[in-house]
Amino acid sequence: MHDPSPADGLAVYVHWPFCKAKCPYCDFNSHVRAGVDQGRWRAALLAEIDHYATETKGRVVTSVFFGGGTPSLMPTETAAAAIGRIRDRWDMAPDAEITLEANPTSSEAAKFEALHAAGVNRLSLGVQALDDSDLAFLGREHSAREALDAVAAAQHAVPRSSFDLIYARPGQTASRWADELGRALELAHGHISLYQLTIERGTPFFAAHRDGGFAVPDDDLAATLFEQTQAAMDAAGMPAYEISNHAAPGEESRHNLTYWRGGDYVGIGPGAHGRLTVDGAPVATEQAPAPETWLAAVEAKGHGTRRRETLAPDLRARERVMTALRLSAGLDRAEFETLSGLPLDAVIDAAALARLVEAGYVKTDNRVLRATAEGRLRLNAVVAALLA
Repeated sequence: MHDPSPADGLAVYVHWPFCKAKCPYCDFNSHVRAGVDQGRWRAALLAEIDHYATETKGRVVTSVFFGGGTPSLMPTETAAAAIGRIRDRWDMAPDAEITLEANPTSSEAAKFEALHAAGVNRLSLGVQALDDSDLAFLGREHSAREALDAVAAAQHAVPRSSFDLIYARPGQTASRWADELGRALELAHGHISLYQLTIERGTPFFAAHRDGGFAVPDDDLAATLFEQTQAAMDAAGMPAYEISNHAAPGEESRHNLTYWRGGDYVGIGPGAHGRLTVDGAPVATEQAPAPETWLAAVEAKGHGTRRRETLAPDLRARERVMTALRLSAGLDRAEFETLSGLPLDAVIDAAALARLVEAGYVKTDNRVLRATAEGRLRLNAVVAALLA
């Protein structure tokens, strides 16, 4: 197993779990609370940063990502304090990417300049749609006009920005999506995340969909919309570098690339997950998901870790296969063996690989294994076959 040097870099994820309202499609660890004791939460986040900084001393932080929840609801003082503590406790790369997720309501967009002053250099906006009726269906609190204004405000406030759209929505046709995507491309500065609507168990949408409240596009239309999206983004010079993420060269999310390439990352805050290399062994961490439980644990012992497990090398290797095949560049065999301590051919099923190559779902040589465009349409099945 590869024992990382400081040059390998470390990503830090900070989870802010609170939202004004829970969107009906969302199955993330997000919570609505009438009030939040900002002082206690700031102190707890800093304490957990201290805990993991002690364990990963000597590593160089290459990216920080504030996710949620809705981190733009976090006081800018809290974001500034967390970034400052990370800089104090680790060395930070001069070009470190510091991203914060934000909602495009007018009240939150007004904070973008202050967030930049706090150290944020990349904003990721949850636009989700450019149509008011669809925004209402998705439970979003902003209008299409507010979304447009927020994208412009973000581009003015920070050097790099991105926004998300959800497609394959009920009633959405290929022509309607082409029009909306075209308008989005007129706004984009280098990066867009484009997700098909998925119906997740346990969400209000799951029950409504099950009971016939709405229908989503069938598999054929969903595939058409996916292929249409890839073609439009390729033509715009922002090809997919990951299943749902599109960027101009050099504008990729460095933080998320750490996840997908199998690098080390620290998870701070309720429900955050981490993957670390400790004494040469892969370690998985998971923080308590309930905000109050996490807060009490941090105040009692300095961290809110509810699970810590040393992973068998083959399990971490399988995780790397699953994440790297999401990337258009695929999985680099030499890098995989360096990180995992195992050759790729010892982890994947050779007979399944041969079948998938013949079917045109993957390509491989002595350097890279990657899914083709057809393979990415059915990636879950491809990965399941390789790791059977």
